[in-house]
Amino acid sequence: MKAAALPVLALALGIAASVALVIHVGYDGVAAALLGVGWLGFLAVVGVHLAAIAICGGAWRCLLPPGERPPLRLFVWSRLIRDGAGGILPFSQLGGLALGLRTAVIAGLPMARAVASLVADSAMELSSQIAFAVLAVAIFATLRPDWGFLRPISLGLGLAVVAAALWVLAQRRGLPGLERLIRAALRRSAALGGRSVASVQAEIEGIYGRRGALAGGFLLHFFGWISDAAESWVALQLMGAPLPLAPVIAIEGLLHAARGAAFAVPGALGVQEGAYVALGAQFGLAPETALALSLLKRAREFAIGGPALLAWQMGEGRRLWRRLPAAATSKSRQA
Repeated sequence: MKAAALPVLALALGIAASVALVIHVGYDGVAAALLGVGWLGFLAVVGVHLAAIAICGGAWRCLLPPGERPPLRLFVWSRLIRDGAGGILPFSQLGGLALGLRTAVIAGLPMARAVASLVADSAMELSSQIAFAVLAVAIFATLRPDWGFLRPISLGLGLAVVAAALWVLAQRRGLPGLERLIRAALRRSAALGGRSVASVQAEIEGIYGRRGALAGGFLLHFFGWISDAAESWVALQLMGAPLPLAPVIAIEGLLHAARGAAFAVPGALGVQEGAYVALGAQFGLAPETALALSLLKRAREFAIGGPALLAWQMGEGRRLWRRLPAAATSKSRQA
């Protein structure tokens, strides 16, 4: 099977799994929980998530040198495109990263700095996600000490810590694997201006030399994960199935760990739904409510990511349209 077909197959299997879960649990119960949110409630959920996106954009921005940081809106907009592509298009999370990078470069961030800051930001986001998952396991161990999956999940988190450390080491030492990734990104860009892998590595070293900026990026991403849990807490309140914040953090922490492990599945379709049902059951959350929460978040992804991607596509179309006369003029001169 061709590699390009794998995301499509994963997407199809994810959709099938999600539909099967809804049918098994019962459409009526899921629909009733969703309708209980209402339009105003849905707008509140969207607003909380937009705040989380702004926090993540700020985490990326703070990695740049002080005094040379573009406006926050550049990073928030790039993050919107990145999350929209990763959430609602048939891409893996890597596809969303690529679109977020392109958006930042088009908006004026120099290519070498954009690549370096995005690479470092991904390390801070991964590290904060692991910390969030550790907090989730601690809550599970306190509230549900007899849960049989605590030991294997703890082992998985230990492996994730090792992976995160290796990712940071690759950035600091300029290992060959990272250099190949950077070269591939640079070759595909028309905005290189003669820049090389060395310039990207120099930017990365500059970022890791600013320890305060790294700590700020880590903390902002961590607050972003907490904001995501707050979004779910608000949604459950609106559905009439309230849970204390601690169990919601526990559910969200392990849910995002599961989504991260399923990075090759577009939008983690099926994975997210199954994780909500399994994790929510540990705290008495009904399966139909857990599925409704997952579908509400899917709807929120479309409500935010859809218009953002449409605006991005219109901008790409305008840029292509402006280049056509120049290309035609160049060909006529060559003739």
